[in-house]
Amino acid sequence: MAKSTTGKWVSRVGAAGGGRSYRRSRPVNYYGVIGVVVILGLASVVLARYDYQHPHHHHSAPAVAPKIGTTWYAALGVDNCGARVADLPTGTSTGGLSLLASNVIKVTPLSSADAGHNATLAQFSRENAGVTATATQLDLTTAHGHLRLTTGQRCAAGTPDAGRTGRVVYAYWPTLSTTAPTLTTKPGDIKFAQYLRVTLAFVPQGVTPLAPTKATVNAMVQDNVTPTTTTTTAPVTTTTAGPTTTVPGSSSTTTTTAGPTTTVPGSTTTTSKG
Repeated sequence: MAKSTTGKWVSRVGAAGGGRSYRRSRPVNYYGVIGVVVILGLASVVLARYDYQHPHHHHSAPAVAPKIGTTWYAALGVDNCGARVADLPTGTSTGGLSLLASNVIKVTPLSSADAGHNATLAQFSRENAGVTATATQLDLTTAHGHLRLTTGQRCAAGTPDAGRTGRVVYAYWPTLSTTAPTLTTKPGDIKFAQYLRVTLAFVPQGVTPLAPTKATVNAMVQDNVTPTTTTTTAPVTTTTAGPTTTVPGSSSTTTTTAGPTTTVPGSTTTTSKG
């Protein structure tokens, strides 16, 4: 009878899904797990959204070259209706994009203003007095005076393209091996690179600007091989002592201001005649 009663109790428990203690714990555990999953899911969505909107708060992207402290060299040319313009004045830069002799541009970023994506021809124009380069105008101080060229005006007499309507355009060759230049009217689109060649040009539509001269390119390469440095030499101080008179047998040495050294053997005194 006991066996039968036990069997019926087990059957009822199985049909009910467990004892009373199990039935009480099952809803708590089940909904607890569901709650944790929901919370984690929401947290991951919020974190992903934050990372997307604020990438610099969690990740530092590698700095774009040229970095502060970098030293590059580029070659500059100026084409006025087919005529090359004389070298521009040097030593006028207020930043890290400066003009050296032979129209060589030295790229040494000093701050974020002229480093990375900001190291452009437009920034070079802003930092150098005597060089204004915009989408429609070139305003240059040259070795022969002031030159202002504006898109729409005619090429001056004496130039190869005299009388033709010109436009301001910029040509650049990213590497030494580049043969065909890229043309643009936006100086801000031209980012400096090591050995970049770039020409500020005022030429008729359809005319390819002249590349920087071979002399400028050679100077650019040479500056990279032997960078320009400033050497400071400390002054040399020379002290000249007067001749000495030494008398053997004596413990004293007399220093005179002129005359040869006189040694009198076997004596303790030196007698001057006359």
